Amino acid sequence: MKNESRAGKTTAIIAYITLVGCLIAITMNMEPKNAFARFHIRQAFGIHLLFHALAIVLSFSEIVYLSIPLYLLYLVLWGYGFLQALNEKNNPLPLLGKHFQKWFTFIP
Repeated sequence: MKNESRAGKTTAIIAYITLVGCLIAITMNMEPKNAFARFHIRQAFGIHLLFHALAIVLSFSEIVYLSIPLYLLYLVLWGYGFLQALNEKNNPLPLLGKHFQKWFTFIP
């Protein structure tokens, strides 16, 4: 497992760099499929998707005072996931990480 996580580490790290980085990581993981990279791509995709969905909902509902907690939640989740990828660990995000693995099975 250690060799697999080392091989997919770059792809996993790229997945956390914005939503575009996540899409790039998906294409990078297409041919030599790596389970470690796939795990972190799903986690990062979930973080980015959750942030953008909540940002859209908050902007239309005009609840401005929740924007700072939203950014803080995003930064905490992003930082946790990014550090897990840097340390070559497969720990899911608190609360939603296991769900992201189930929901985003379309990510190879």
